[in-house]
Amino acid sequence: MRIATWNVNSITARLPRLLAWLESSGTDVLCLQEAKVAEEQFPFEQLRDLGYEAAVHATGRWNGVAVLSRVGIADVVKGLPGDTGYDGSVEPRAIAATCGPVRVWSVYVPNGREVDHTHFAYKLQWLEALKATVAGDAAGTRPFAVLGDFNVAPTDDDVYDVAAFEGLTHVTPAERAALASLRETGLSDVVPRPLKYDHPFTYWDYRQLCFPKNRGMRIDLVYGNTPFASAVKDAYVDREERKGKGASDHAPVVVDLEV
Repeated sequence: MRIATWNVNSITARLPRLLAWLESSGTDVLCLQEAKVAEEQFPFEQLRDLGYEAAVHATGRWNGVAVLSRVGIADVVKGLPGDTGYDGSVEPRAIAATCGPVRVWSVYVPNGREVDHTHFAYKLQWLEALKATVAGDAAGTRPFAVLGDFNVAPTDDDVYDVAAFEGLTHVTPAERAALASLRETGLSDVVPRPLKYDHPFTYWDYRQLCFPKNRGMRIDLVYGNTPFASAVKDAYVDREERKGKGASDHAPVVVDLEV
């Protein structure tokens, strides 16, 4: 079984690449983030033509998450019960579904903006709500994983130069502590192998030639419980999908399971 996560940075802009990638990659389940489209505008028909069902939590604007599956979708949950929202609204940042033998959450963690910004406090609160929501499944016997764009680099090795991020979000002790607390529910970091260079970065900014210079970050993560992690046979970053015109600024992270 092949499971992947990908921040597509607008499914409308990326649809031809997404469909081509699904057709060529053999992916059974894809957790998708930053759809940037209202649910009624989601390309359900084009995905069905390839054999995929879709569970979607999206309202347009800048967020939106989905789970695409060709092995069935059941028990869909949209949003985190403990998410109180930011600035008066709850954004579509999390969706769960059972796909065949595996249960997954597709998550798009708030960015945080700046360390002294109220959005940063919201980010930490959101991660705490995620922890409370997934704790039961994380400790369970069914293969389970939380996949998505976490907007946090777990270690210094997960950024091209930690000095370049001094005083910025994504690398702070508070964010990394929140991830550590999430793992304590029974999850482990399924670290993919890079297809090029030494570090499995998953995101490269569009600016300043970051991709060709490999100035990247590993912020797209797969956190699996023991039954999930023990079934992993391979995991890699499909760096090729970051190349070329019209690419997302994130690459897919692909995990092969024997379940």
